[in-house]
Amino acid sequence: MKTLLIEDSERLQRSLKMGLDRSGFAVDVVGDGEEGVVWAGHGNYDLVILDLMLPKLDGLGVLRRLRAAGNDVHVLILSARDQVQERIEGLQLGADDYLTKPFEFEELVARCRALGRRKFGTKNPVVQVGELRVDTGRRAVSVGEEEVTLTRNEYAVLAYLLARRGRVVPKTELLDHLYAGSGHGSENAVEVFVHQLRKKLRERGAGDPIQTRRGHGYLLD
Repeated sequence: MKTLLIEDSERLQRSLKMGLDRSGFAVDVVGDGEEGVVWAGHGNYDLVILDLMLPKLDGLGVLRRLRAAGNDVHVLILSARDQVQERIEGLQLGADDYLTKPFEFEELVARCRALGRRKFGTKNPVVQVGELRVDTGRRAVSVGEEEVTLTRNEYAVLAYLLARRGRVVPKTELLDHLYAGSGHGSENAVEVFVHQLRKKLRERGAGDPIQTRRGHGYLLD
């Protein structure tokens, strides 16, 4: 999931980004509300993790602006404020979930993945395409009864295409997802990951569910 973390604590920024990256999320981080509105408006994000106590513009202000602009990105509020009225206000303004600090990191990841499944129209973490079976909760891939071992980047490519099943995904979009807009990597690297992924799926008997649309990108259907 392409995720924007809007949080002003540098310590929490570092720890959450590291943990979410390791959990398979592509994370951008900003430290104030005004910057968060700009990034959320132009970043094509699947999820925004939003602190409430932010400089320049507080989290509820960010939420108001996003919804007023018609931005329906899923928003998980993450805040030390635990008053019931503030939780109610956040949800009424259009937040999708609310988690108070301190929290268990595993719970945060579980809630983020649940919002991701909601975004892409399924509550079931297991998705099947022909003989290919992907358990997004366990990050496990199998063909029939045989498990397929993928690298982190190979799985990230597969999960991203699966979440956008039926739509052509440009190489540039995959590149941005894999490297979180850092400027690292290249389209050649994306081609290598797709090639290796296809090879492993074919070897396990899944055929080739990933199609190339020359000059446009990749399609999983």
